[in-house]
Amino acid sequence: MDQSMKVGVIGAGTMGSGIAQVAAQAGHTTYLFDTRPEAVDNALHGLSKTFEKLVQKGKITQEEATAIQGRIKPATDLKQLAGCGLVIEAIVEALGVKKALFTDLEALLTTDAVLATNTSSLSITAIAAACRAPERVIGLHFFNPAPLLPLVEVIPGLVTTPQHVERATVLMLKWGKTPVTCKDTPGFIVNRVARPFYGEAIRIHEEGIADMPTIDAAMRSVGFKMGPFELMDLIGNDINFAVTKSVFEAFFYDPRYRPSVTQQRQVESGRLGRKSGQGYYSYGDGAVAPLAQVDGPLSARIVERILAMLINEATDALFLNVASARDIDLAMTKGVNYPKGLLRWADEQGAAHWLTVLERLYADYGEDRYRPSPLLRRMVRDGKTFF
Repeated sequence: MDQSMKVGVIGAGTMGSGIAQVAAQAGHTTYLFDTRPEAVDNALHGLSKTFEKLVQKGKITQEEATAIQGRIKPATDLKQLAGCGLVIEAIVEALGVKKALFTDLEALLTTDAVLATNTSSLSITAIAAACRAPERVIGLHFFNPAPLLPLVEVIPGLVTTPQHVERATVLMLKWGKTPVTCKDTPGFIVNRVARPFYGEAIRIHEEGIADMPTIDAAMRSVGFKMGPFELMDLIGNDINFAVTKSVFEAFFYDPRYRPSVTQQRQVESGRLGRKSGQGYYSYGDGAVAPLAQVDGPLSARIVERILAMLINEATDALFLNVASARDIDLAMTKGVNYPKGLLRWADEQGAAHWLTVLERLYADYGEDRYRPSPLLRRMVRDGKTFF
């Protein structure tokens, strides 16, 4: 896959237009298609504004901006993507819709073209099942905003050939991205491992241990750019809740991933976060940032509990061969800006410390959500570290 290869991007929303920008900046002629022509027009207009800003900031020259824009071609018919060596879909998260699209794409593309999905929650294997040659279907999960966040999760389906995994990984490196390879399991790496960041924070609030501003401030105090409630408001409570439900259902209702009624009520009431002007916090005109309590022991208690859950989830992902320790830590630092890799963080205080925290929570609550990973127990027994 070199610069001469044409790239197709399907879906002209924020993610699709961002991926098109990345591909065009890497030198590829890129076709952007959407079933709604006005969406493509809006995306091209938005990209034009983006390139203007990049020129003004001195990130690129005017000549480079003109050249990049010239490589992004609006496509009004799916058939215009027939000459592409790679097509990435970034459409609605609906399995039936994606499968229908891949069936149509396979009939258009040459046999050596790669079909990629940017899905964040659906099975790559299930999507690939719509194709006669499922071995050339792969997941390329970018993170929003795609031009800025470096992480790309490279996810082979059950029968994806290793050659296509290698080709996709090398291409992402050429695009200036940080690729990590992970198994085709619910949530992949980031959306699986990150669930306790939100879920445990909500649980701490529900128990009356601390209010939302205090929980957010506690997590910021150890290096997180945003606290859980701030981040949920930024992502959108509807989106975050939908991902949590998807992971919970895909794991056959494992209690570790059970959604929260608190978040469900936020969604039902339309308090979706920044985009609606109201979420866990208010964002309208005159809104005042809430004050957090300043309490060192309470802050430490909050951080320890949420971190223990995150570390346990990362450990279990390693135990179940979802990805390597290196790729799990890379995913969390490069994809969601965690201040440290969770497994390296675990090593700092030792597996025994985190096992003790989890066993205490398990004893207090008697809930499977707090069950320690078998790998964590094994590491304590054997005196090992992750790195």
